[in-house]
Amino acid sequence: MMNGTIKKLSEDVEIYIFFKLPMKSIMRFKCVTKTWCILIQSFSFINLHHNYTSSKKDEFILFKRSLKEQNVFTNPLSFLRTPNGDDDLDYITRDLEVPYLSTGYGSIFHQFNGPCHGLIVLTDYVNFVILNPATRIYRLLPKSPFVCPRGFYRAIGGVGFVYDAIQRTYKVVRISEISGEEPFNDPSVVDWIGEVYDFSVDSWRNLPFGEEEFPWPYNCPFAEMYYKGVFNWYAHRNLVAILCFDSSTEVFRIMQVPEMCSLYDEKVHCLTILDECLTFICYPDPRRVSSPVQEITDIWIMKEYNVNDSWIKKFTIRCPPIESPLAIWNDSLLLLQDKRGIVISYNLNSDKVEEYKLHGYPGSLRIIVYRESLMSIPKGSTQVENY
Repeated sequence: MMNGTIKKLSEDVEIYIFFKLPMKSIMRFKCVTKTWCILIQSFSFINLHHNYTSSKKDEFILFKRSLKEQNVFTNPLSFLRTPNGDDDLDYITRDLEVPYLSTGYGSIFHQFNGPCHGLIVLTDYVNFVILNPATRIYRLLPKSPFVCPRGFYRAIGGVGFVYDAIQRTYKVVRISEISGEEPFNDPSVVDWIGEVYDFSVDSWRNLPFGEEEFPWPYNCPFAEMYYKGVFNWYAHRNLVAILCFDSSTEVFRIMQVPEMCSLYDEKVHCLTILDECLTFICYPDPRRVSSPVQEITDIWIMKEYNVNDSWIKKFTIRCPPIESPLAIWNDSLLLLQDKRGIVISYNLNSDKVEEYKLHGYPGSLRIIVYRESLMSIPKGSTQVENY
């Protein structure tokens, strides 16, 4: 302060200071001056902030679960982190209850996709909600115009959320299988339907599958992963494989899994990221009777994406009985849900097992490793809302 006057900081210095602040503080500074509000909401600041946070190892956890209250399920979304490097997890803010999604028993199967530039998509397979958990802004997407023909049944297999870097737009993709109910249940009359919602035009359209036969996406927690502009699903039908959807070309293709995992055995499979590589986990099938084969969990990483010969077995571990893996956090903690609906962790470096005070309806737990972002939600025909 000079002569009772505060010297104005340069914009570069202001930006540097903002980058060092928690997201909650940045959002509050929008209300201090009009200049700061315009700066923080600008496209250039949001992208600079995203690049800065992406380069840091400051990862949080988004934790979704279902809780049964009488005959209704609630579906809270929690924002968690470790305090001062401790093993326990702290709640950063109050839980969010995502609106527009079903509240019946089917809520335990809600999908939880992302993040793409700090945005996530939650869906009950009919309604889709895009959300920025850091800014607490969300939007219900328009419904798909597709209607299942009378006398036929629709099974939804895969849902994905991607960013098209060429067109600079987000997309939601959904894969369905249409088959006949009685008296139309001819097994030869089965059709695949692919749909994509393009945020740049705010509408749904059909995707061609062509003549190639693809494996069916396996609908379970942790069975899909967005990586390098491609959405990947663990899939099976006559073989175990990875079904891929390119966000820019909108083309489906098949990628091989490690040869040792390509046949059916007593294992279930899932996808995640470890050491910045696409990772394939083979873990015990919770529906089978325990056996020596079941006790082993293998973790494979793909050192060079889409190069089948680059699969390397990274870890072989023995976990406690689990329902499914949930995520790998900080490249060391394998987060799992056990059969009671409780979150546990397995340290890949020390083999230490920890139980967290996080629980939900068994089978309903979902986790995304997340970095805060100021990215705005694209506007469309439906309203952008705020918590």
